[in-house]
Amino acid sequence: MKLTNRTTNILAGFMFFVMFLLMLFSMKGDSLTMDEKAHLPAGYSYLTQQDMRINPEHPPLVKDLAGFPLLFLNGINFPYDAKAWTQDVNGQWDFGWSLLFNSDNPADTMIFWGRIPMILLTLAAGFFVFKWAKELFGNTAAVLSTFLFTFSPTILAHGRLVTTDVGAAFGALIGIYYFTKALKNPSIANILYSGIALGIAECLKFSMVLLFPLFILLAGIWWIIKAADFKTVFKILFCVFVICFLVIGPVYLFHTWNYPPERQVSDSQYILSSYGSRFLANTVVWAADKPVIRAYAQYFLGVLMVTQRVSGGNTTYFMGEVSSSAWKDYFPTVYLIKETIAFHLFSLIAFFSGAWYVIYQSEIWKKTWPKTKNLAKDHFAIVAMLLFIAVYWTTSLAGNLNIGVRHLLPVLPLTMILAGAGVSAFIGTAKIRTLIISLLCASQVVSVIAVYPSFLAYFNELAGGPSRGYLYSVDSNLDWGQDLKRLTVWTDENRIDKIYLDYFGGADAKYYLKEKFQPWWGTRPESDLPKGSYLAVSATLLQGGRGFVKPGSDIEHGYYNWLDAYTPIAVIGHSIFVYRID
Repeated sequence: MKLTNRTTNILAGFMFFVMFLLMLFSMKGDSLTMDEKAHLPAGYSYLTQQDMRINPEHPPLVKDLAGFPLLFLNGINFPYDAKAWTQDVNGQWDFGWSLLFNSDNPADTMIFWGRIPMILLTLAAGFFVFKWAKELFGNTAAVLSTFLFTFSPTILAHGRLVTTDVGAAFGALIGIYYFTKALKNPSIANILYSGIALGIAECLKFSMVLLFPLFILLAGIWWIIKAADFKTVFKILFCVFVICFLVIGPVYLFHTWNYPPERQVSDSQYILSSYGSRFLANTVVWAADKPVIRAYAQYFLGVLMVTQRVSGGNTTYFMGEVSSSAWKDYFPTVYLIKETIAFHLFSLIAFFSGAWYVIYQSEIWKKTWPKTKNLAKDHFAIVAMLLFIAVYWTTSLAGNLNIGVRHLLPVLPLTMILAGAGVSAFIGTAKIRTLIISLLCASQVVSVIAVYPSFLAYFNELAGGPSRGYLYSVDSNLDWGQDLKRLTVWTDENRIDKIYLDYFGGADAKYYLKEKFQPWWGTRPESDLPKGSYLAVSATLLQGGRGFVKPGSDIEHGYYNWLDAYTPIAVIGHSIFVYRID
């Protein structure tokens, strides 16, 4: 299947336009999700106060982008007197509530405009998918890779929210893209671009610290295959790392400019009081009030916070069980059921297509080492992608933090490029293969569009679709608080004047439901519910209160088992279960 450059560009542009519309119109009905409650207000505080006391666990750049449009909205009141700002250490959740819902601010308008830059960032990531695939593998591969990106339910779901996951995917993509170019062609411009790209990646999400060891490995491989001498490789690596930190420094300097040094020290001391390595913790605390380097202290504070959280884990529901420790099969399972079947088939076709090329067409088995070196040199970008995918998957499986398929977003664009390339090679000029791939593409479009606007709740047909997703996993895989506004619409349409609600998410239930809202919590006795009343429970809290807990665990459980006797009268957006209690 041969495509001209003009046709390729038109197809890509059309797909990006469709993606933009899908994200824009689907997110309008979404209420504030859990992490957005911290990220969006934090970004606004950074730009207006130049003070990073809120949400230091994540780098500032995504939050800055989200906060930028809010600067042009009139009448936003900053909660200077809120305890979360004046006294609490990283009072991110209470500060978010104060800014958005308790300061007479236009919350929905702020949320809408804060999400627009996230959509643009997602499209920028898509552009690099298209650009890199086209450069490496040609027009057909570029179109197929772009298709997988633009019709990915995971990217459509998270690419329109003020969170750092798509930002991490963008950072990994541009970081690896420009570093491989710098190694192949070590011009001043390429090295400069690579260092800037790495610095941007580090300011998007702390998981991108994995790019540092990855780049060292890639530089070593480039030297081993004799593509460059050691001195040249070392200079490239050194310059890229130096430029990276020259980017990080000014970014964090801006964000700590009005952060009182004594407050930064005390906040750092409190946050790192239980950190394992006292040498690292004490070094960050020591540097927290020193001119210039306090900016880097704030950066490394975030790095240490993330490593501490990954090792600490989180309590969540998975496959009928509730646990605070990670499941080894968590990420493989959610990846299997949260991505489309067509994407998995694309990946399998690409794997076998690539294996066929390496084993047979390249005849690597005849002269193993020379062939391997030449193959790695000629396809170094593929080596870089595969190595990052392997490193990221390994660290994810080894970690103790099961936060949803969104955690795997950094590997998705690279996987899509490789899948598009492999399928393009598989198609060749065979019409029957073109037809097969066209049918798979059509099935992906139907599967994804069918769940609109609830992309966050997407589960593929292997799992029984989104209506059965709650049986497998919740939290950001299904229920992140996005359907509170839709619940409000449902109560209005059904003329319900009072509803008890146990809500999981970032929004304020009373802000939307007003006098209809009656607070509920899982451990409250069933007898507190009057006969004929309505009870709505978020899937995350519902399954957390029904899941099995391993013996010896002190996690409170079983408190929602009594709802097994009831059938929901409605399920709002696949994430909020509504019952009538008779």
